[in-house]
Amino acid sequence: MGTTHHHHQPPTFPTKKLITWGLYALLSLALLHLYLFPVPLNQPKVTNHPRSQKTTTTSSSSLIPSSQGKGVEQRRRSPPCDYSDGRWVPDARGPRYNGTSCSTIKDGQNCMAHGRPDTGYLYWRWRPSQCQIPAFDPTSFLQLIQNKHLAFVGDSMARNQLESLLCLLSTASSPELVYRDGEENKFRRWVFHAYNATVSVFWCPFLVKGIEKSASSGLNHNKLYLDSADDRWASELDRLDMAVFSVGHWFLHPAVYYENKSVLGCHHCPEFNHTEIGFFDVFRKAFKTTLKEVTERSWSSPSSSEKFVVVTTFSPAHFEGEWDKFGACPKKEPYREGEKEMEYMDAEMRKIEVEEVAAAAKEAAKSGGRLRIEALDVTKLALLRPDGHPGPYMYPNPFADGIKEKVQNDCVHWCLPGPIDTWNEILLEMIKRWKEDNS
Repeated sequence: MGTTHHHHQPPTFPTKKLITWGLYALLSLALLHLYLFPVPLNQPKVTNHPRSQKTTTTSSSSLIPSSQGKGVEQRRRSPPCDYSDGRWVPDARGPRYNGTSCSTIKDGQNCMAHGRPDTGYLYWRWRPSQCQIPAFDPTSFLQLIQNKHLAFVGDSMARNQLESLLCLLSTASSPELVYRDGEENKFRRWVFHAYNATVSVFWCPFLVKGIEKSASSGLNHNKLYLDSADDRWASELDRLDMAVFSVGHWFLHPAVYYENKSVLGCHHCPEFNHTEIGFFDVFRKAFKTTLKEVTERSWSSPSSSEKFVVVTTFSPAHFEGEWDKFGACPKKEPYREGEKEMEYMDAEMRKIEVEEVAAAAKEAAKSGGRLRIEALDVTKLALLRPDGHPGPYMYPNPFADGIKEKVQNDCVHWCLPGPIDTWNEILLEMIKRWKEDNS
């Protein structure tokens, strides 16, 4: 009887079920991945990402042959830091100079020598959100202006920034005053002989031609000629390599404005039968005239030297109440972020300067590197430092005989040393970048 062999078939799996289970598994994994790593909406295209510009940009800098140096290409691509965005943070280092080590401090800003008792205002530094500001290096600054002429042009805020810079630089090299003219030393020039570097100040509070009000002349308002640059600085432009313009507060005073040799209007002049016009439009016209003069003179200059023009933006005052009352600017530390809103006037003055600089910079860009115009945007930095003004210490020991109800205060200018030293730290970084881009 033969043996019957039973052939056992290997077990079979339902194909459709296997595929279904696999799809469910993959779907579960995908959902888990999306949960853990969500995809942001409106993702920017890769070609617009800063790191991808290396391969997608068609700017002239990307066409520089490698033999000309890859470093130049990279420097020109990296966007400049927005120094205006940041906050004040404590800094244990303190200032580089003091009220006795620097001999060029204007008496009214020498808060230490005048007996200001608190010193906390000296121990803060500005920290930008996107970058770092290195500690001021006076030797580096002097090397950058070697064989050059740097001028500060404007009102007493320009002078304040100039005197800060002189104090910072004098920690490495002593300047010699080689020229002075005008009342209150409004026109001065120093030379750092070791570097053949010249630093000047020009008193021109409107930048355009103007006649200042004065008690001696009986003129109780200013006169501004808005379509003519002040020749006191304009005539020297060919001999300048770098210029820092800084004005603003004088435009708030009563004034009569002229354009095309006729009266345009006035600000706060009820004694005249002139059209009352706001100072914002006048401020803009003055900057248009100034920067147009800079551009046109640079085009026509026989000199082939490169020029760097900087506009330091408007610096808000911090008066609380009357200027001649005790405690007019009593703060002892910076405002925190969000604690102080910028007032409309301060914001508008800054806006005008930034806009006019941007427009002029476009024209300057056509010069093939001969002229650069930039804004040193310090309005927010200044707004947050109500503690940095001389206040009553604009005069020596104002409370030697006790507290007085009436006392003059300076809540506009800055103590030296003080917050304004940061303006020059940023200026150094701007000059560095300008030199690197032109190298």
